[in-house]
Amino acid sequence: MEFNCSSPTTIPVVSTFASPFDTSAAVNGSDSTSTRKPISLWPGMYHSPVTNALWEAKSQIFERLLDPPKDAPPQSELLTKTPSQSRTSILYNLSSDYILREQYRDPWNEVRIGKLLEDLDALAGTISVKHCSDDDSTTRPLLLVTASVDKIVLKKPISVDIDLKIVGSVIWVGRSSIEIQLEVIQSTKENTDVSDSVALTANFIFVARDSKTGKAAPVNRLSPETEREKFLFEEAEARSKLRKRKRVDRREFEHGEINRLEALLAEGRIFCDMPALADRDSILLKDTHLENALICQPQQRNIHGRIFGGFLMHRAFELAFSTAYAFAGLVPCFLEVDHVDFLRPVDVGDFLRLKSCVLYTELENPDQPLINVEVVAHVTRPEIRTSEVSNTFYFTFSVRPEAKATKNGFKIRNVVPATEEEARRILERMDAEMLTRKSQ
Repeated sequence: MEFNCSSPTTIPVVSTFASPFDTSAAVNGSDSTSTRKPISLWPGMYHSPVTNALWEAKSQIFERLLDPPKDAPPQSELLTKTPSQSRTSILYNLSSDYILREQYRDPWNEVRIGKLLEDLDALAGTISVKHCSDDDSTTRPLLLVTASVDKIVLKKPISVDIDLKIVGSVIWVGRSSIEIQLEVIQSTKENTDVSDSVALTANFIFVARDSKTGKAAPVNRLSPETEREKFLFEEAEARSKLRKRKRVDRREFEHGEINRLEALLAEGRIFCDMPALADRDSILLKDTHLENALICQPQQRNIHGRIFGGFLMHRAFELAFSTAYAFAGLVPCFLEVDHVDFLRPVDVGDFLRLKSCVLYTELENPDQPLINVEVVAHVTRPEIRTSEVSNTFYFTFSVRPEAKATKNGFKIRNVVPATEEEARRILERMDAEMLTRKSQ
């Protein structure tokens, strides 16, 4: 199936580095005589092939966000929009753009998932802006931030040699929240069926804030038109109710489940008190830890001057992948992002520490053992001796079949907690995942 990049809603993605053999292309593909400021010089933008393409395509909207009218009133009347009005797609010409292909290639000749997570967040942000825009230059725009990622599921490997397309639109809105669904599509000559071409699906939740007061702000209504759009709206409504139920279930958990906690902690106590007698097929959770740290730089900020959420997801994924690799002893295979919480914004200059661990494993299916990795991001302020959690990420990996075949006697170990706090984290995540699976 060929992608049509001439469609007005499809934005072509090009490499951000010029070929040393090509001297004819202007920077960012713009005319050198243009009076408009080049995209590369705009403040508050995290640069990647996709963010460049999105900003170029919707420059008028984003210029208004960068320089909102002073003392402008909020939007006076909510509009009713359809999913098609926010639908946007981006096209990666991976088969013909060598430099773009090299920017996205991983060691196994597939698309780098971390960079793809960045792109998904950038596209979801653009779609949310399109839905919330009132096309009135006299009102102040809303502040839209990523609240959470409900689920990102990889359905098949994504080749770096074949053209790729991401399509997304708003599928549900609440009072001040928006859910955007994105699909990553990659077709081959052998597989032209659209449903079979979907390689990855993702659901992002954005919330709207008044850019002046910082309080929750209402967003434009959504009117689904087709049967498919109505079905997606109902599904998203059910997920919204499920998220609220999870919060209630978490409070109920705090008052019980002592027996489950004790069962989880039993093996951990043997490791701590009688290590010579501990199960050799198990490992303490604390022994699976990895950590890295960074100072958040201005080049990683978004249009609101804070660190781009996609950049944080990219860094968390790379650490989670490394954690699963070190734990399994073989190259891991990414399956899904179970959930991401954006608990507080991360600012330029923040000292960010990312801590990961294998939270638990699922070994019922020996052909596809599951490794569940937790990554927690902390904003640390040494001057005032504080450390706050800004994000939590949950990833699921397995092991590549071709890698497993090369290692005789390969076996994934069971993870056991040594403290009650670790046991509670495991049970809470297990219960949340079980509740999600029951609703599907």
